[in-house]
Amino acid sequence: MNHVRIEGVYIGRAKNLGQGLLTDTDKQPLAKRLWLWPQGLGQDEHADPRFHTGPDRALHHYPAEHYQHWARRYPQIAWRAPAFGENLSTLGVTEEQVCLGDIFRFGGALLQVSQPRSPCYRLVHPHGLHNMPQQAQDNGRCGWFYRVLRPGFISAEDTLELIQRSYPGLTVAWALRAFYQEPLEHSGLAKLVACPALSQRWRELAGERLRSGQVEDWSARLLGLPLEGLRA
Repeated sequence: MNHVRIEGVYIGRAKNLGQGLLTDTDKQPLAKRLWLWPQGLGQDEHADPRFHTGPDRALHHYPAEHYQHWARRYPQIAWRAPAFGENLSTLGVTEEQVCLGDIFRFGGALLQVSQPRSPCYRLVHPHGLHNMPQQAQDNGRCGWFYRVLRPGFISAEDTLELIQRSYPGLTVAWALRAFYQEPLEHSGLAKLVACPALSQRWRELAGERLRSGQVEDWSARLLGLPLEGLRA
């Protein structure tokens, strides 16, 4: 992680795909400094703010290494960032090297890893790959979100520097496996619930599984609902 290279920072406007469905995966490279707020980058729109922004999901980081996998799987597509709607693309760090609660200095801002990304049906729309959300969830190439501990100006020319690690055993890759591959395994759920750096949403879901012995329905997130993404 001593050699993380920032490939790009991306922002965009929500795009109407028709029938009231909006997507936020069509982002463009940031060409200047921009202020990073606790809610995210200024001028970066989200198709459904209920699930794609907020203090625990202010910035989405997706490793550029993963596009090699998708290119082998779907060689007919010219894969490149930000095909997953990411705000931050890098080389040199993946889910296996990043831990929940890690604090990074990025330009003038301080970021903390808050949760893995939960792939949703909006990943289908850029290339028409209807099983893409399920594939990303199954293979763990999801990326992760940050909360903003200290707002500040950031740019693609800045560096990303790890300055604090509090939970070295709780990698993002482990959290994805515990949450999706072994969703009712007691010890994994208990560790998720006990991690104060993990987002409130993920801790609540893990806690509910412990209490009920059941996994919540993922179909709406993976497959979409008829009115999902409509603006009021």
